[in-house]
Amino acid sequence: MTSPRILLASHDIYAKKQLGQHFLDDPATADMIIDRSGISPEDIVLEIGAGLGALTISLARTSAKVYAVEKDHRIIELLKTELHTLGLSNVVLIEKNILKVDIKTLAENANKKIIVIGNLPYNISSQILIQLINTRKSVNKAILMFQKELAQRITAQPGCKDYGRLTVMLRYCADIKRLAEVKASLFFPKPKVDSEVLEIIFKNIIKYPVKDELFFFRVIKAAFSKRRKTLKNALAGSELHIDAKTAVQVLKNAGIDPSRRAETLTVQEFVKLSNYIGDVIPTE
Repeated sequence: MTSPRILLASHDIYAKKQLGQHFLDDPATADMIIDRSGISPEDIVLEIGAGLGALTISLARTSAKVYAVEKDHRIIELLKTELHTLGLSNVVLIEKNILKVDIKTLAENANKKIIVIGNLPYNISSQILIQLINTRKSVNKAILMFQKELAQRITAQPGCKDYGRLTVMLRYCADIKRLAEVKASLFFPKPKVDSEVLEIIFKNIIKYPVKDELFFFRVIKAAFSKRRKTLKNALAGSELHIDAKTAVQVLKNAGIDPSRRAETLTVQEFVKLSNYIGDVIPTE
């Protein structure tokens, strides 16, 4: 793997801040991430933000096939040359925004669930996670690198200030495990903070399923829309269009004190709350 600093300089290309471009500059770290992810020679992998190929190269040497998504045309051309030089032919480069990639179709073409991996740009990390939640029937697991601040939010426990909407949505349908920490010094250009790699394994069977998943996600959003307010006030002033009396009723029916705040509820309590609200108001 050619150093990102040298590769970019030799082609008079600079990293785009608006795209959150920070290129991993250590092949050993890429190999470590792939090794801990448990990817096998039979796996089909979708890589988010291939960049200059640090993970792509290691993935190509480990898995059956890699769909490498990269929206920056300048970078795509460099990566194409790098892969050709190394003789790696099992990589399909997709020049597109990951949010516009049809993950379901990729899995159907592979005739199996795929593995998603990538170093996510901070500005669209939440959108990508929601995309994966919505298409999780096509995804076996995701190995994702986040800025440490976001990783802490994703892995937060109830009662913690970092615990939020995204945490609940993910914990409802996935098991999350920390795989590795990656120092900021291992990237070029160097970001301001360290990163953390998380393994997100989507559940085949959800122990406490909701009656209506889309409505469940709306309830979570409503509950966290005004974090400093009690659940009664947050729900009453939300897009769910319920009054304070109804909010108190459904909270008590679900066994939840109306004076609690959203960040104190477990995933199971959110499931109960969503089901009870759905019983008293239309869910469409």
